[in-house]
Amino acid sequence: MNTRRTRAVARKEFLHIVRDPRSLAMALGMPLMMLFLFGYALTLDVDRIPTVVYDSDYTPESRELIQRFQGSRYFQILGSVDQYETIERKIDRDQCLLGVVIPQDYSRKLLSGDEAEIQILLDGSDSNTASIALGYAESMLQRYGLELRAVAFNRKGGGHLVPPIEPRLRVWYNSELKSKNYIVPGLIAVILMIIAALLTSLTIAREWEMGTMEQLLSTPLRPAEMVLGKMVAFFGVGLVDMVLAIAVGVLIFQVPLRGNPLFLFFTGCVFLFGGLCWGILISAVARSQLLAYQMGMLSSFLPAFVLSGFIYSIENMPVVIRVITHVVPARYFVTILKGVFLKGIGFEVLWAEVVFLLTFAGIVFLLATRKLKQKLA
Repeated sequence: MNTRRTRAVARKEFLHIVRDPRSLAMALGMPLMMLFLFGYALTLDVDRIPTVVYDSDYTPESRELIQRFQGSRYFQILGSVDQYETIERKIDRDQCLLGVVIPQDYSRKLLSGDEAEIQILLDGSDSNTASIALGYAESMLQRYGLELRAVAFNRKGGGHLVPPIEPRLRVWYNSELKSKNYIVPGLIAVILMIIAALLTSLTIAREWEMGTMEQLLSTPLRPAEMVLGKMVAFFGVGLVDMVLAIAVGVLIFQVPLRGNPLFLFFTGCVFLFGGLCWGILISAVARSQLLAYQMGMLSSFLPAFVLSGFIYSIENMPVVIRVITHVVPARYFVTILKGVFLKGIGFEVLWAEVVFLLTFAGIVFLLATRKLKQKLA
């Protein structure tokens, strides 16, 4: 391999990038736009649930229960109603998500030690949000019911009612349970995969469409030199994107970076190298820029977004899909990002993911070199 020829190809690609400021601005601006858009718009937090109350009991206990809902950050009481039809109408019009119905004998049964019932009406069209809202409501009702029974038991001279189990919870790594701390690190992997594949997927195809590939065929340039040369310039752009994405995540979204930044940078470079080689492989297979762009988007965005564990839990996927996720490199980089950002772990725990990324980068580089060799032949 001749480093002089490799530098010449890299210089040629660098001039292409500099002479096309719009493409360069898009390559640098699109990651930031995606990061801000997904970081602010995409959230898994469920709070301030629109709630209406139908109180048929009108007792201090029922009013205290309503105040508990009002004082919780998970619920937003929109008002009271006096019939079921009003709750149904508001749910149909998307004016509320949850309805709380307190029956007439609620406080009497509760204070006498009998089983008191509260009806919860939920809009189940969004099953995930509805199940989370139901969990919040059940937890609050059980806690309040236990407090009232303890008061009633104490009034009867039975002493202080102590629950048989006292849970003491401690949340590790994301104590505030903010979804952005979970989403933003995974989003960095998705952005790098898309940018890396799209940046290089048009290079070889552009050479064929512009007719300059024949000139390259007449030179002593080797396939490996062409791959490395074309990749060096785009690797610099990818590094800038990676640094910007990490800086935005830490400084603007306040995601804690507990691990080693050097380890994060190293694994990011390996992942970026593999993504760039994948783009060159696509570009070598497709001689059309349109086809190369479509193949790059299909093979980078969808797997990285859906099959990497970025948002959707891989453990909940069907067995066949779980098997397919093992060949998606973004899955392993997402694991590394979340481990370094939130858990502060390093190579001693994430060595398997690092080995896979190195293997993927090496295999894709060899395939791209071999495919270019066939093209050049």
